[in-house]
Amino acid sequence: MMNQDEFNIITYAPLLILSVTSILVMFIEAVVKKSEKISYAMSIIGLVATFILSLRTINLSGTTLQEMLNVGGMGSLFTGLFSIMAIGTIVLAKEFLEKENAHYGEFYLLILFATIGMVLMATAADLIVIFLGLELMSICLYVLAGFMRKRILSNESALKYFIMGAFASGFLLYGIALIYGASGTTKIAFIFNNYETISKSPFFWVGTGFLFVALAFKVGAVPFHMWVPDVYQGAPTPVSAFMSTGAKAAAFAAVIILFLTSDISRGKDLTNIIIVVSSLSMIVGNILAISQSNLKRMLAYSSIAHAGYILVGIVANNQIGRNGVIFYVCSYAFMNLGAFGILSLLEKEETNLTYDDYSGLAKRKPAIAAFMSIFMFSLAGIPPFAGFFGKYYVFVSAIDAGYTWLAILGVLMSLVSIYYYLKLVVVMYFQEGISEPTPGISIGSYLVIILSMAAVTVLGIFPNSLLFIITAFK
Repeated sequence: MMNQDEFNIITYAPLLILSVTSILVMFIEAVVKKSEKISYAMSIIGLVATFILSLRTINLSGTTLQEMLNVGGMGSLFTGLFSIMAIGTIVLAKEFLEKENAHYGEFYLLILFATIGMVLMATAADLIVIFLGLELMSICLYVLAGFMRKRILSNESALKYFIMGAFASGFLLYGIALIYGASGTTKIAFIFNNYETISKSPFFWVGTGFLFVALAFKVGAVPFHMWVPDVYQGAPTPVSAFMSTGAKAAAFAAVIILFLTSDISRGKDLTNIIIVVSSLSMIVGNILAISQSNLKRMLAYSSIAHAGYILVGIVANNQIGRNGVIFYVCSYAFMNLGAFGILSLLEKEETNLTYDDYSGLAKRKPAIAAFMSIFMFSLAGIPPFAGFFGKYYVFVSAIDAGYTWLAILGVLMSLVSIYYYLKLVVVMYFQEGISEPTPGISIGSYLVIILSMAAVTVLGIFPNSLLFIITAFK
């Protein structure tokens, strides 16, 4: 039986290790020349330790640090997920940056600090912590989006992301201020426990609406999606992978905390708003993805559609929906890490990014083509991969909550998505490609792709392996 001091240390050990690693890497970058390899190794070691400690705390419950952070459960699961996504991004980025002659250790430092922000968002027990986490994550991502500073598209994506992200931050902070004015606190648990009284204030609902707008921007939901395709296209491809996996998962973790574990989303007006945003995201994301020739833009519009699918589970606001949303977010992270990872490995000076560039890939690199096909099948929701069960759970939750028409819309839009996902598979296997050699791939990058593919497959064949953990959360 551990004493209180031991409990407190263990509860925030993952965040502590991640923070210490970030400070060490920053110190190394400041005093050591040509420190890229050292920073790379230190980052991997710190993230692996964070992942292991997150598993150690997953069965705990409660709060820590003056009731500012939640302990265990969903927060620990997401901390582990962020660690894996950061490790995958770092491994993929090393090869990408070396290939593009832009290998600087600051990249790893920014990934570490962004991961700290994600962890804060997923473990927040206070609205101020959500704001701090979101800002820390966002500032790092603004810089990462423009990391290829000699590229016009990279600079453009960073500027667009920064300007529009500033508006989202303003909405979030103003929403927190209004909720504080209505409740007298920023403690999330207190607000939930006194919901009946606080919800009578119009300021509370305006503030809640602002919070949703800010988080909808971060997940890339319509009509707050305009930045997504341009930023994903212009940012370095490993950064696009990190934004579409870790950053989106962190934003949805905050959505789950605020709207899926309370009675707030029972408000009729707010529920209707979420329904509209979910529906438009599914429709707009899928329809615009059809017309894309650039694969990064296709996956960007695809991510908008997936945000709509996940919001279906938020609308349902029941136990099935909660479990389905967490399962969907986790499985989607591995799907996109693998898909964007392959794009980053085959990209060369902003080429090899269109459907035509992948013609005949199955003959040149059969293993990579097979892996990409699995990711496309899973994103399309084709069994037996994880994407199928992610959609299944959120759609079933909507039917159970009486929103059958929303589930039907989701199924129809999923059928539309099959066209542009399988188009890539057809191009890789049934069209003649160029004889030009494709870039070599390191063992580490191959390992990231294989592990992502394995996760997508295992979660599809054995979905209960993750659901068992999710349902045990309090």
